[in-house]
Amino acid sequence: MSGPHQNQELVTAGTSLDDAEAAMVLVHGRGATAQSIVQMGREVHRAGLALLAPQAARNTWYPQSFLSPVEENEPGRSSGLRAVGDAMERANDAGIPAEKIFLLGFSQGACLASEYVARNPERYGGLAALSGGLIGESVNPDEYDGDIERTPVFLGCSDVDPHIPLERVHETKAVFERLNGDVDERIYEGMGHGVNEDELDAVDELVERLISA
Repeated sequence: MSGPHQNQELVTAGTSLDDAEAAMVLVHGRGATAQSIVQMGREVHRAGLALLAPQAARNTWYPQSFLSPVEENEPGRSSGLRAVGDAMERANDAGIPAEKIFLLGFSQGACLASEYVARNPERYGGLAALSGGLIGESVNPDEYDGDIERTPVFLGCSDVDPHIPLERVHETKAVFERLNGDVDERIYEGMGHGVNEDELDAVDELVERLISA
């Protein structure tokens, strides 16, 4: 497909794809950049891990809240999902299978990464959705079907995030459990909209498991 986010830059860092045994696809939030989310990736990087970060046009994946009706966020939502898929394919073309690819997103990026994995079920190296959840006015578990084969899924969010209702995080957890994910949901009291050290430690541990597997 073509869309607003196709033909944007794919920022790469870490181990080169030619030499990597695993990859992390990092999806930035609204108003941020691929370069900024790569900096988070560097904090959990290991030798052998390629970092791949797609860039949103005008730094925004979709215009409205992720809680808006899906059609109000098109074509950005679908184009963003395709951008994530393109990054996955870039790793696949280098010989890295999905089971060795870890997806991480923050805010809008967490929503896109979650939606991508839920709608393309297979075994992944892991998913970390930081301050985000599945996209749409409501979440219907019956719309998600398949098996992610115990993919590690980390969901981290504040209990008072101004953009992410706690109920949506719980609904996202339920969908990934239905899809046979190994889900770790952590809710942080009074944190607001951000990322904390415990979340980075959790991601770091998952990356270590991925590389050493």
